[in-house]
Amino acid sequence: LSSCTSAAEKEMGGAEQREKQYRAHPGFGDRRGGVISARTYFYADEAKCDQHMETFLRCIDASSGSSEDGFSAIKLTALGRPQFLLQFSEVLVKWRRFFHQMAAEQGQAGRAALEMRLEAEKLREALANLGIATKAETQHWFTGENLGVSSTVDLLDWNSLIDSRTKLSKLLLVPNMQTGQLEPLLSRFTEEEDLQMKRMLQRMDVLAKRATETGVRLMVDAEQSYFQPAISRLTLEMQRRFNRDQAIIFNTYQCYLKEAYDNVTVDVELSRREGWHFGTKLVRGAYMEQERKRAAQIGYEDPINPTYEKTSEMYHRCLDYILEEIKHSQKANVMVASHNEDTVKFTLRRMMELGIHPSEKKVYFGQLLGMCDQITFPLGQAGFPVYKYVPYGPVQEVLPYLSRRAQENRGFMERANRERNLLWREVKRRLLAGTFFSSS
Repeated sequence: LSSCTSAAEKEMGGAEQREKQYRAHPGFGDRRGGVISARTYFYADEAKCDQHMETFLRCIDASSGSSEDGFSAIKLTALGRPQFLLQFSEVLVKWRRFFHQMAAEQGQAGRAALEMRLEAEKLREALANLGIATKAETQHWFTGENLGVSSTVDLLDWNSLIDSRTKLSKLLLVPNMQTGQLEPLLSRFTEEEDLQMKRMLQRMDVLAKRATETGVRLMVDAEQSYFQPAISRLTLEMQRRFNRDQAIIFNTYQCYLKEAYDNVTVDVELSRREGWHFGTKLVRGAYMEQERKRAAQIGYEDPINPTYEKTSEMYHRCLDYILEEIKHSQKANVMVASHNEDTVKFTLRRMMELGIHPSEKKVYFGQLLGMCDQITFPLGQAGFPVYKYVPYGPVQEVLPYLSRRAQENRGFMERANRERNLLWREVKRRLLAGTFFSSS
């Protein structure tokens, strides 16, 4: 828990002022609880993070040496103190929520994220009235590259203000919705914490450069919702740097999140405006049980879609949006990471309707090693780029992971049995018909 709390909060208190979702809680310090299918990393020290980085580098090299166009997966919680991910996530969420609040005041409540456009002049007046910044101070915020079309500011223009290159975030305050008081957007970091954060970014940079040099695509795995805004934003920054000519860095979107579609559409639009290649892995999500329990016990809105069907609808909606982008721009790439047969069939149908050929290598499929081979191998034989996700590590750590996956996927074993029965029925039919060894 200490690695999730800043030095300032330990010395002077104030942790209770953080939003509930982005605060370290004793009951959920061990993030393995209720998580069936994902590796959990805990922070020990900077040396341990360096060891994790070296392991990831060896994985990238192994992927490069074993296949063409390989992928390697990493987790950002392995590369630094989770405190930064918690704090940065809270900042990003507050920043976005503030934009939505102002959009609502301009009569745009209920619109999709990218459809909200604030009138720049009204926005400057609102910021001045709230005491955040004077009109003179904001004069240069919404000009030139920061100004949207028709003197309006959309969410991407707004997000650019918190970009690390502008440094404006250090000047800003945002209103606390509950207290009505203005609060600093960013918490104070000690010099050592600042160095730790920079080292995390440096480790990400080392991994991205090695992936680029070896021709391996780097997939950044999604994690808990209270880390995810920061993880996605840091991955986005890597995409902006390394995806200029092709998709090297892949972000991961969890479609069990209520905000998944907004996240996908906003990031795709940013890639369009800046001209880099969008790469993503789509998953349903691995932390549902833990997320729901945490939200209920601590008292914040459950971030997860209410039903499996709603999650599947979200998955197909996000996937369809990306497939349309592939059709029209050829600068998007997606890995359909799913064991769900309906999702695979949906993807194949939409690819056919949109005229996306497997040889374009813009749509990939992924399943876990040893699972759902009845999906994997027919896809590969039909010419689709298909991958097996290979777990690795010490036996005592990998075996529990595999047993949990088997437990989680008992339904898939039933489908495998059905597949086996169909194959056996076909073998018997051919034997009885005397056609088993015929050329047909």
